[in-house]
Amino acid sequence: MTSTAQSGTRRALPILPQEEIGVLKPELADVIEYRKSGLSLNWIVGCPLECGYCVRHLFDNFAMKTPRRLMDDATAVARLTGYPYFQPHRTPIQLLNRATDPMLPAVKPHLFTVLRLLDEQHLTNHVLIITRWRVTPEDCAVLNSFRHLRLTVLVTHSGIEDRAIEPVDSAIAAVSLRTLYQHAERYRTILYWRPIVPGLNDSTLHLQRARELSRTAHATVFTGLFFREQIQAYYQDHGLQMPYETTARRKILPETLEQRILGAVASGEVGGWGPLFRKTSCGVAFAHGEADYNGHFGIRELCDICPPEQIHRCQKALVKPDLAKVTRAARALGASGAVEVTDRAIVVEGLDEPPRYYLQHGFGYQCHDRAKPHLHRQHGRAAIGWPAPNGTPAP
Repeated sequence: MTSTAQSGTRRALPILPQEEIGVLKPELADVIEYRKSGLSLNWIVGCPLECGYCVRHLFDNFAMKTPRRLMDDATAVARLTGYPYFQPHRTPIQLLNRATDPMLPAVKPHLFTVLRLLDEQHLTNHVLIITRWRVTPEDCAVLNSFRHLRLTVLVTHSGIEDRAIEPVDSAIAAVSLRTLYQHAERYRTILYWRPIVPGLNDSTLHLQRARELSRTAHATVFTGLFFREQIQAYYQDHGLQMPYETTARRKILPETLEQRILGAVASGEVGGWGPLFRKTSCGVAFAHGEADYNGHFGIRELCDICPPEQIHRCQKALVKPDLAKVTRAARALGASGAVEVTDRAIVVEGLDEPPRYYLQHGFGYQCHDRAKPHLHRQHGRAAIGWPAPNGTPAP
């Protein structure tokens, strides 16, 4: 299938001149970022959707509403596959997940071109696409055309009705999810139920809607709000109700909110649910019938809501790595201090997130920073709303 067949007659997005790229924040101008769910390729910036909690606030480009490319599509693919941490057939990939929506009409032809270029290399890496915009049956046909990539489309749906916080009607995402699920052949689709915020979108009615949508997806992943200082400032400037009193480095999902959701699921309060997961990679792996590529099974309390068949897959696949091999790999990446391999995770010091994720995906085993521990049952979330380190109410 040619690029023209995939993109129709729409003109290509212009490429920003170098002088304009030069004034962007360096983190935004750098098109590759290693995140927990994989290497993130973001060669297009600018989005008109104006969600108040968008991570684009962190890059000082929330006001940029018209998508523009930072480079051509082929160059973007070359940057990705030539990146030092990229491992063919192993490293998970995310496309256009921090500075635009990949299914915007002007953006998706470039998304499809990059997918085609990756697929033509016979790569079998997981590729994640996150959207809240419109997906058509014609789009699904293109997504089904890729023969090698393990492709997953995650549809963000929050049910937030406050248009000052989320101007995009959640009904758009709901229709897209159903369309994707109905036409799925070679790809899989996930209900990305987020951000869930106490008192905003966690009522019984919201749970009912999420339950209904979970039945039109291969899996559902639920998570909380990413609330950094820049997002807090946007809320203050626009007179929005503050969701929390303080900000956090990690996503915020209080213990009581998780209990509210899982209690409703377990009790049948709002009827039967589709498979539900706490972590993105867990839901993606289940949807493809594979063990979790992030090795979350080592954090055993994460798995108490997983389907039995997925627990079996992950238990069978998880192999505690050899300490000597891990130590050599960590030292080569610049680790300092002691390297440890516990039954839960590799624990290192002196490594930023990218090399830790490289180790994690290379060994298929969680890799944590000793200075930023993942506390029991808190699941790597912010401490806000978790009264005690072990995830139980303080006495």
